[in-house]
Amino acid sequence: MCREHAAQLRDAYPEVQRVGAEVVAIGTGPSMARAFVEDYRIPYPVLIDADARAARAATIGRMSFLGMFTPASYPGTIRAWRAGHRIGASGKRVTQLAASFVVGPGPTLHYEHRNKHGADHPPLDDVLAALRR
Repeated sequence: MCREHAAQLRDAYPEVQRVGAEVVAIGTGPSMARAFVEDYRIPYPVLIDADARAARAATIGRMSFLGMFTPASYPGTIRAWRAGHRIGASGKRVTQLAASFVVGPGPTLHYEHRNKHGADHPPLDDVLAALRR
C-alpha cells in the first residue's frame, strides 16, 4: 500500500469504524510492515503476504521494473513527495502492484480498484462511499 494512501486511510479510520467496517493492509514482508506501522502510526491491522499467495488469489498484477518509472505515475509521485511521503522499506516484491477492495458482509464485493502503476490509488471518497452502501 502506498504511504500516501495509507495515511489517508489512517485519517479516515474513525469514519470507517463508525460504519462498522475494518481496514486491513497487506504488505510484502515483515520489515516493510513494521516500518510502515511505525512511520505512519497505522491503527489498523497489517498482514504479511511474503509468498504472494494473497496477491495471486486476488489476481493483483505486478509491474515491470521499468514500469516503476512510467510517466503516468509522475503526478502522483510529485503530490506524495510534496505531502512529505517518502519511500520506505519495500518488502520482497518491489514490483507488486496494490489493490483496494470493499468486501462484505459475506463474500460480496462492493468495490475494487486495481492499481495500474505505483502512484495509481482509488479516490478515498469512492472507497468511503462503497463502505456506506
